[in-house]
Amino acid sequence: MSLYSEKIKAKVLPLVVIGDTVVFPAIPTNIEISDPKAIAACEAARESDSNIFAITLSAGNEIGDVIGKVGVVAKVKMISHSSPDSAVITLEGVCRADFIDIKKQASYDLASIACKLLRFDDDGVRSELLRRDVLKLFECYPKMIPNFSKELESAVRSTKSPAMFSDLIASSVIFRTENKLTLLNEYDPIRRLELLPLLMESELVILGEEAKIHKKTREAIEENQRDYYLREQLKVIRSELGEDEEYDEEIAEYMQKIADADLPDEVREKLTKETIKLSKQPYSSHESAVIRGYIDTCLELPWKKKTTDCLSVAAAKKILDADHDGIDDVKERILEFIAVKNLTPDIKNQIICLVGAPGVGKTSIGASIARSLKRKYVRVALGGVRDESDIRGHRKTYVGSMPGRIIAAIKQAGVSNPLILLDEIDKLTRDAHGDPSSALLEVLDPDQNKAFRDHFIELPFDLSDCLFIATANTLDTIPRPLLDRMEVIEMKSYSAREKLSIAKNHLIPKKLKAHGLTKKDLRIDDSAILRIIEAYTREAGVRNLEREIASICRKVARKIVENPEEAKKITVKASNLHEFLGPEKIIPEKLSETDEVGVVNGLAYTDAGGDMLKVEVISMPGTGKVELTGSLGDVMKESARIAVSIVRERAEKLGIDPDFYKTKDIHIHFPEGAVPKDGPSAGVTLVTALISELGKYPARRDIAMTGEVSLRGKVIPIGGLREKSMAAYLTGVKRIFIPKDNARDIDKTDIAVRENVEFVLCETVEDIIAGALIIPEKITASEASDSIIPIVSGKASENLNSGAVVR
Repeated sequence: MSLYSEKIKAKVLPLVVIGDTVVFPAIPTNIEISDPKAIAACEAARESDSNIFAITLSAGNEIGDVIGKVGVVAKVKMISHSSPDSAVITLEGVCRADFIDIKKQASYDLASIACKLLRFDDDGVRSELLRRDVLKLFECYPKMIPNFSKELESAVRSTKSPAMFSDLIASSVIFRTENKLTLLNEYDPIRRLELLPLLMESELVILGEEAKIHKKTREAIEENQRDYYLREQLKVIRSELGEDEEYDEEIAEYMQKIADADLPDEVREKLTKETIKLSKQPYSSHESAVIRGYIDTCLELPWKKKTTDCLSVAAAKKILDADHDGIDDVKERILEFIAVKNLTPDIKNQIICLVGAPGVGKTSIGASIARSLKRKYVRVALGGVRDESDIRGHRKTYVGSMPGRIIAAIKQAGVSNPLILLDEIDKLTRDAHGDPSSALLEVLDPDQNKAFRDHFIELPFDLSDCLFIATANTLDTIPRPLLDRMEVIEMKSYSAREKLSIAKNHLIPKKLKAHGLTKKDLRIDDSAILRIIEAYTREAGVRNLEREIASICRKVARKIVENPEEAKKITVKASNLHEFLGPEKIIPEKLSETDEVGVVNGLAYTDAGGDMLKVEVISMPGTGKVELTGSLGDVMKESARIAVSIVRERAEKLGIDPDFYKTKDIHIHFPEGAVPKDGPSAGVTLVTALISELGKYPARRDIAMTGEVSLRGKVIPIGGLREKSMAAYLTGVKRIFIPKDNARDIDKTDIAVRENVEFVLCETVEDIIAGALIIPEKITASEASDSIIPIVSGKASENLNSGAVVR
């Protein structure tokens, strides 16, 4: 006969109501509680070394629902406050007790309980048989539960008491709260042993189904990350229940967007497939993020959205003239495009490349063209781009992949026919990742770009309606196949007259507004503007001119703020310009005061426009060495050697010692030695300077010349005549010797140059010698007279002979 009893001194104990956790006698249990009364009850029992009464209250029930149920008298072993509002309580059950009534108090509630003293008869055989049945079922748990506790297995096997054994099994391997409460409500340990196999078998069935789900889940995500686990488990559960998967709200939204969008059939089909693929991916997976980004990008592209061109030539001309002074070639080309578009609306847009020095308005004219056509404008900066993927995009399988710059520009514009400005196309580079200029071949080919495929989009996009305008400072670095796809328009440097007009009409109003000034506050005289152009800036464009005007505006703004009464209206003139900009930054090139031997005025073309380039030659007794200085390039050095050969061949006719190349050392120098110089156009200048020095013939100080020379003495045409002639005019030159074949370029020079400078057309070096050097009459008459043709007056369009002067 066995006795199961505990002597309880008090019948009224502090009440602790717990959630879905069930406490069993003699089993230590950790419980987290947040009820202030329950925490206070535990602390009171802990301080008085007494017990509490713990009862389980399932969710949705009230305290009155558990009166009459069985709870546990427990000892509070430890209290740990995990936060100010909650605590973790360690309870050790003492015995079962019936919950009779509750007495509510301010601090904590009290429970009236009744402890039962249970007696039962058992010969030990029946309880042992039931125990073995339970142990057989218990052995199934370690197979189904990963990392099952070895200590628990040992404790279960070593426990012989039916009461302790049944409570240990109930607290450790019975998971459902209602099953635990069924066992807790049973006082008889033999009855509990009878109930355990039934409850354990029902829960083993659930564990078996969970094990199948886990197995299927592991098979489904063998090659995926563990992050997929929960969603894959949910998918298997749905599959086991026979539920059909439905698109979630996001998938349905994508499908609706695809249906509503005006898309080509191929694009619609592709996006639909990608959306279905997305619906089968875990939400948080990398693949789903890639697909989501791809669909979003494709839906944002304006596949068929276009703007309507403004085809009014007069309106476009008005806008272009209002925005820019000069650059007539560009304006004419755009107006021609609009005129053709009127007659043939389906004509494909051509690609234009604007080439010119920095600051001449290449980028700004692009925005004006877009405004005149009423097209969207987007600029693509190509300077320093070295990866082919920057143009074509990255394949979407790569981390951080994105469309290329062309598709990104289309997306930014929001229409499929914007004006795209390819800025600094000559600054493209290449490396091991590919050549971006080769990727542009398809973009800029009207016959191919109608089905341009970006690596990210992987769908054909029609670029044939886009108007591409490229800008470059030089054509030398642009690959020939790419250059062949573009119509090149050269933007010349601005003359002083054009810069004056730009400053008055655009720069000064712009800077006055930017600095909070008005015309009443500041007036810049024309003489001051011209002085800034000549003495403070040296450039082909107007960027530095704009900076100097901004500097004046800043100083005027300061004067107005500091002395508002004295600075009512300020006028800047050439005479007081130094007060605002300081001393002049550029020393103007001046003509020599006298005609010198061995010094001849040449002309050069630079990034800043034209420049006067003097050539200095001296000779001295020696062994025929030729010294070249002035930071010269290979082409210019070759021109010097050609010049020496030409002079040797004509030495006797020109009254020069035929053996000068043996008896004299020659030093040729180009001033401003820190500035690199190269090019063939100084050929005639070198020949003239050598003849002047070796024959001791003074060179006229008021003339200048330019032209390449062949070994036979023929004068070959050159480029940059407009800029070179402007430099000569500003220096005070009255006559310029140019190649005869450059006569067609005279009409393109500035009107001020044509009105004040004479152009002498030359076919051979002999045409230059007599007019540029002061040669004794005997040599002129006997040797050079055959090559001198009388000066005639005429225009560049007339059939002019060598030596003719165009006034």
